[in-house]
Amino acid sequence: MEVARDTTPHGFDTRILLAFREAGAPNNPIGPFWLEEAVRDVTALGSASVLIMLTASVFFYLLLSGKTATALFVLVAIAGGQALSSLLKFGIDRPRPELVPHLADVYTTSFPSGHAMMATVTYLTLGVLLAGAQTRLRMKVYVLSVAVLAAALVGVSRVYLGVHWPSDVLAGWCAGAAWALVCWLAARWLRRRSKASPA
Repeated sequence: MEVARDTTPHGFDTRILLAFREAGAPNNPIGPFWLEEAVRDVTALGSASVLIMLTASVFFYLLLSGKTATALFVLVAIAGGQALSSLLKFGIDRPRPELVPHLADVYTTSFPSGHAMMATVTYLTLGVLLAGAQTRLRMKVYVLSVAVLAAALVGVSRVYLGVHWPSDVLAGWCAGAAWALVCWLAARWLRRRSKASPA
């Protein structure tokens, strides 16, 4: 049974998308002239190329450090998140918004936002690992705050550039956070099980 494409913008999506454009001029994003380029830089933090390079760097660093299990956890969590994002896009098949011009090139369907979802999965996964290595609470809070902020900024940038409905981004954040949480809980369970088993 084929899933119907959601082509009708909702009032929530429309209001927020237009709030990022000048009143009566949907071609012009709000803010000074340099902001548009800065937002493109921010949105690149959720691009496949940046996240692949970051994940590969962390993966090989952990392998060289002798932390094979942690390296595999990072790889499975982030690669699994990408697979889930692709499946959701394929299954829902929502078109991109046409209400405003796109300020960035896009090639896939809209729901959920892949940038928002994968930024959330990647930065939360790495943030939790890094926070776990800290001994002071304020350092843990700082690391996790930076991870959450990075994912949030990537999502907002997709709406500013007009390439996603706000509900696409919200779904990406929720799905990414849920997947990262599932992976963390699974890794925690496996770690406890390995400690409880005899040598």
